[in-house]
Amino acid sequence: MPVSLDGKLVVALSSRALFDLEEENAFFDAHGDDAYARFQLDRLEIPARPGVAYPLVKKLLAFNGADAHRVEVVILSRNDPVSGLRVFRSAEASGLELERGVFTRGRPPFRFLEPLGAHLFLSANSEDVRDALAAGFPAARVYSQSLVDAERHADEVRIAFDGDAVLFSDDSERLFQSDGLAAFQAHEKHHALNPLPPGPFKPLLAALHSLQQAAGSAVPMRIRTALVTARSAPAHERAIRTLMAWNVSVDEAMFLGGLDKGPFLREFEPDFFFDDQTRHCDSAAAAGPTGHVISGIANSEPR
Repeated sequence: MPVSLDGKLVVALSSRALFDLEEENAFFDAHGDDAYARFQLDRLEIPARPGVAYPLVKKLLAFNGADAHRVEVVILSRNDPVSGLRVFRSAEASGLELERGVFTRGRPPFRFLEPLGAHLFLSANSEDVRDALAAGFPAARVYSQSLVDAERHADEVRIAFDGDAVLFSDDSERLFQSDGLAAFQAHEKHHALNPLPPGPFKPLLAALHSLQQAAGSAVPMRIRTALVTARSAPAHERAIRTLMAWNVSVDEAMFLGGLDKGPFLREFEPDFFFDDQTRHCDSAAAAGPTGHVISGIANSEPR
């Protein structure tokens, strides 16, 4: 029977998302491709330090066991194959059971998301993230300066999402940008019973929901999700009703009405937070691993 990733949560991520390779990347920028490959080979036996996505990957892999393989993590990297040796060696030293990787030696890797059936792509490369989002895959640029603490709440993976332009489309955000807060609030109240169109990260939330349902009590790890949004009453109702219409749920919802998200995320302690606005990402990075979702009107390319 052919091997298939169908029915699994598939996370694809770059080497720099999983491990702290900022020093190595600086070496690449200074010395080029061939010197970089030799540099990585010389460090083959030196495990790379955990990177921004390390806590998330470690906890998601805990959903795998002798009874079932529920999560697949794939390295999808612009690195050359020789440098890929160190990535796999570092994963082995960290106890991460990774089997698959695609190394493209500088070429855009996003085209491999389709055959992988990826539910999430994390990268330090903005261009690759934009390409992945344009192709319809949930993707975010990791904030390399994020706080990383792989030891906290060891039995729970916590993931937080912004609303508009992340879980939901940015249609309402565009109205806010063009007509202001009062018009936005009136529009959302009037359309409270009409579900919002899905945003780029709806497939990931649905996949996480399915993973938790499939694992049940067989796995000690639990998934806890949160909606952390600048929406406030009365615009909150449409967001909640949209999730109900999708038949998915979040464990916590924070309707902050424009308050700084960082202090609230410090209390939630996410293993990853996704937002489309850099000011929120800057604040959130001090609370935990953060990814910039480069989509929607807030990230429109200047004409």
